[in-house]
Amino acid sequence: MFVDSHCHLDRLKKSDEELVDTVAAAKKRKVEHMLCVAVSVKEFNDMRAKVSKFDNVSMSCGVHPLHNEDVCSYDELLASVKQDDVVAVGETGLDYFYSAETEDIQKQSFIDHIKAANVVRKPLIIHTRNAHKDTIELLKEHRESSTIGVLHCFTESLEMAREAIEMGFYISISGIVTFASAKDLQETVKQIPLDRLLIETDSPWLAPVPHRGKENEPANVVDVAYFIAELRGISVTELAEATTANFYKLFSMVSKPNV
Repeated sequence: MFVDSHCHLDRLKKSDEELVDTVAAAKKRKVEHMLCVAVSVKEFNDMRAKVSKFDNVSMSCGVHPLHNEDVCSYDELLASVKQDDVVAVGETGLDYFYSAETEDIQKQSFIDHIKAANVVRKPLIIHTRNAHKDTIELLKEHRESSTIGVLHCFTESLEMAREAIEMGFYISISGIVTFASAKDLQETVKQIPLDRLLIETDSPWLAPVPHRGKENEPANVVDVAYFIAELRGISVTELAEATTANFYKLFSMVSKPNV
């Protein structure tokens, strides 16, 4: 069985009825659980309304670093992530590739998320791009040792992956790894310890080969898994078992399905 450790079901261009079919399609491909990740605290209740009816979907809450117009106060963030149905804090982080000019706003929001995660004892979901130094330094400065999380949709260096892993973090790989242009990432993925690896779609974006050009869906995490398994020279069963176990270990509030 597989897990999509990071998707945005509320961002799919689908009606509520079509979303039911999407979740069913993932289940048919043996995707047993999906984590629907918030990009805005302001939009969290709308996301909840769309996905809370699915018993195989969990939710996070936070503010994406590129959603600066949605940045909220620390108190509002803390109140939101304290909610019982929120299993993780984020996504949060730093993105200097698309928005270097908002660096100061991003940093303060990231610090607020780290501190909130310390308080509620829930894992962080981190988006990081072209911000290696600041991402690692802010984590080292502000997180408590028990606060861990995941660098999602990872495309950065092996050095950064290793620094995060040393702090207890996991590395999540999306469909980008299947792209012909992703040779450096493919080499990095070969060297990430299997017990620190997660897989995701980041749906509705970044559809893996052979679905390029289409809206991405959680069912496609299986294609990511097959590609990584072949890349690492292991069976897809071994890859699936490891990444699924890693998911439940990190997101410990999520209940494993009864088999």
